[in-house]
Amino acid sequence: MFTRLLCVNDYEQHAKSVLPKAVYDYYRSGANDQETLADNIAAFSRWKLYPRMLQNVAEIDLSTSVLGQRVSMPICVGATAMQCMAHPDGELATVRACCSLKTGMMLSSWATSSIEEVAAAAPDALRWLQLYIYKDREVTKQLVQRAERMGYKAIFVTVDTPYLGNRFDDVRNRFKLPPQLRMKNFETNDLAFSPKEDFGDNSGLAAYVAKAIDPSISWEDIKWLRGLTTLPIVAKGILRGDDAKEAVKHGLDGILVSNHGARQLDGVPATIDALPDVVAAVEGKVEVFLDGGVRKGTDVLKALALGAKAVFVGRPVIWGLALQGEKGVQDVLEMLKEEFQLAMALSGCQNVKVIDKTLVRNPLAISRI
Repeated sequence: MFTRLLCVNDYEQHAKSVLPKAVYDYYRSGANDQETLADNIAAFSRWKLYPRMLQNVAEIDLSTSVLGQRVSMPICVGATAMQCMAHPDGELATVRACCSLKTGMMLSSWATSSIEEVAAAAPDALRWLQLYIYKDREVTKQLVQRAERMGYKAIFVTVDTPYLGNRFDDVRNRFKLPPQLRMKNFETNDLAFSPKEDFGDNSGLAAYVAKAIDPSISWEDIKWLRGLTTLPIVAKGILRGDDAKEAVKHGLDGILVSNHGARQLDGVPATIDALPDVVAAVEGKVEVFLDGGVRKGTDVLKALALGAKAVFVGRPVIWGLALQGEKGVQDVLEMLKEEFQLAMALSGCQNVKVIDKTLVRNPLAISRI
């Protein structure tokens, strides 16, 4: 059906040819001039690998754990909203693919399949919920309770979105959901981002966030969230060491170093460059993860060498989903897994436990590494 696809960029080019322009632009674009969007990818190239030789890599073990749950590889699927725009099966296809690869999926609160539908589609899959804190705290509370009831294993609370970033393409396209879709986790039209809503000339999602999401959230609200659930809670969107220390102080169980796929504040560091400070700040007290710009197996190796326990991928999964649904997601994850395994072998790493900071250097940066 397709020319042989060998890398994530191949998948993106084919996805671009099948997705409506406004949908492709929504998934692909970043904030403002998209400097950070480009740098998220380019920064990985600034970190150079220094492989070990003669380490007997006949057998390679990629498995690890995330928040106490075993995964086949340190490559997990991050939260990407409204996946039914990419393929009719949307999040259901993605969770089934994750289950088949024995890795975890983070479900967006803004999914076009509900918490319950995703759980039913793959009961044995490792699932986490990404959470926004709404102005209506009862809405937030119910999302957390539903996730816990349906067997999700952690809450990833997004901390970098008091307002939506300025995404020029979404404004130009007056982005809104296609008429047959809605955010399935919400009952009312105003919270479900109904395509029937009139958002004027702006991005519909920016208008939605301004109306629904609480910009006054503070560390006190993290304490409130901690009191709602016994599930592990991870702060998603941390880029500074002092914020990471604060997260540990407030009882969070992990940090996801993230700049929201470069979709919020343009000009912030690439996540791979921010990772070492965060890892140093938490002093091993909690697990640290990374998303943003991961496109190759060597990217995964570099992130783990700099202290990440696992990485989360978003856009690559969407490109696979757009092409061939569940099979497309499986193929992308298998490709990244094989690339990572080869990178480990060629770097002299028999398992993820031996991946350490001696494997990477950034000759252009003054660093603690």
